[in-house]
Amino acid sequence: MARPEKIRLGDLLIAQGLLTGEQLKMALDEQKRSGRKLGRIFVDSGYVTEEEISKALAGQLRIPFIDLKQFNPRPELIKLLPEAQARRFRALVLDEAEGRLRVGFTDPTDLAAYDEIVRIVRRDIEQAVVTESQLLATIDRVYRRTEEISGLAKELTAELGDVPVEFGDLLGLAPGAEDAPVVKLLQTVFEEALRTRASDIHIEPQERALRIRFRIDGVLHVQTEADAKIATAVALRLKLMSGLDISEKRLPQDGRFNVKIRNASVDVRISTMPTQYGESVVMRLLNQNSGLLGLDRMNIPPRVLERLRHAIRRPSGMVLVTGPTGSGKTTTLYAALTELNSPEKKIITVEDPVEYRLPGINQVQVHEKIDLSFERVLRAALRQDPDVVLVGEMRDQTTAEIGMRASITGHMVLSTLHTNDVISTPIRLLDMGVPRYMVALSLQMVLAQRLVRVLCENCGEPHAPTPNEHEWLRYELADKVDGYTYRRGRGCAHCNGTGYQGRTGVYEILEMTNELVEAINHEDTGVFVQAARRQMAGQTLRRDAVRLVVQGKTTIDEAMRISNQFEE
Repeated sequence: MARPEKIRLGDLLIAQGLLTGEQLKMALDEQKRSGRKLGRIFVDSGYVTEEEISKALAGQLRIPFIDLKQFNPRPELIKLLPEAQARRFRALVLDEAEGRLRVGFTDPTDLAAYDEIVRIVRRDIEQAVVTESQLLATIDRVYRRTEEISGLAKELTAELGDVPVEFGDLLGLAPGAEDAPVVKLLQTVFEEALRTRASDIHIEPQERALRIRFRIDGVLHVQTEADAKIATAVALRLKLMSGLDISEKRLPQDGRFNVKIRNASVDVRISTMPTQYGESVVMRLLNQNSGLLGLDRMNIPPRVLERLRHAIRRPSGMVLVTGPTGSGKTTTLYAALTELNSPEKKIITVEDPVEYRLPGINQVQVHEKIDLSFERVLRAALRQDPDVVLVGEMRDQTTAEIGMRASITGHMVLSTLHTNDVISTPIRLLDMGVPRYMVALSLQMVLAQRLVRVLCENCGEPHAPTPNEHEWLRYELADKVDGYTYRRGRGCAHCNGTGYQGRTGVYEILEMTNELVEAINHEDTGVFVQAARRQMAGQTLRRDAVRLVVQGKTTIDEAMRISNQFEE
């Protein structure tokens, strides 16, 4: 294929009616001031979209435009162009045909990039046009760093040899410490975790290996296995970063630190635990740049969302969000606080730990070692004249009773509780020793939730239910079970072969109506259970999971997996 010709982008867009002369003049003036690329200025100013520019270039040069959202690159071809060059030249090897490589460019008129890529891949190439945002997202996704992590782990193993690790060597104070293999290994692990949207990193010493796993969309995936000899060095470095006691290996420790990864600020909560073969380290990653979701972006069914919003805007009462660890309870409560946050309201949170910083809200982290307990902080918070109080978790009878008294005396209290569903929540409070009258007077609403994995948009395909799946669906859909089209994910480069990409919530809700208040005061808890079931009328977590299945947003298998968490 001939080398590309140079095109005046502004003139091309004007000729195609996508840009006015005045807009081009303003963009050129901005380019002189800032030095930014003209195409980026057009997009950022809202004159045209990236896709319009790409399609205009493709049409002028008579080359194809490729929508990377609908395209699955081949891993063996992608690696022909190293990641650094792919980012530098804004190009990606897509596929091959008749001995030529097809390469997607964001700027197909860049002659230097074209010549350099031909030199690197040593093959004839054909051009295609792709948008910059899609290209960068694809690079982040497809250039997996598993091999690099394994290589750095081997480098660290070779450096350590059979000599015991010296604490002083890993303090990060010596010249060149930032280039030490353990530092480069951890940096690469964090970058890959952020790339793959991992929520947790698990570093687990085994008898003959150190296993590193990522939790992605709620499911653990093995990232790499390294020599067991590096386990001590890795754990020691992480303890130093988080200010933990490096000499204490016999007891669990908790801490946190902040790292900057690709211009993203990530809070890391770290937990260490002594195991048979060394210290196991688990890190929860909280990306402060990702922003918090609002209630309207959490896929809460409209009927549930309307009632939840009405409940949290009351002047007093208690609203509980329930579910197991990792079910998104804190995210829901933060979304509620974000909606309530205004200059007219005093909001105080009592958390362990504080996960996200919320501007305009007074957040307190408990510290048991100095007797700054939930109970003590909550009592102090109520003397600060708050309108809304968030208690991270109702851990015991005392905390529950203080929170409920606060809700009775004119405060809106939001909190969480570990129960399977909404019906069992008031009963759990009674089991904790909270008086019946207090539960009846204070509790306004209970929201139970789980997170289900969302079907990958790029590899979703029709799926015929197995006999077991068909029977499970029939429980909720009855005779309508055969009237829907079901889907599953085949697995592709966009979803790392899992068939899923991202997660969304399923919900059920219970309002403490007059009937339920009377029922909870009855000695027989079965009276309350029957009344609650009548109110919910089948609007359960399982029913909400089936709703997502018939909408094609998740799979039957995923809905069944989640249902096993709350079905006894």
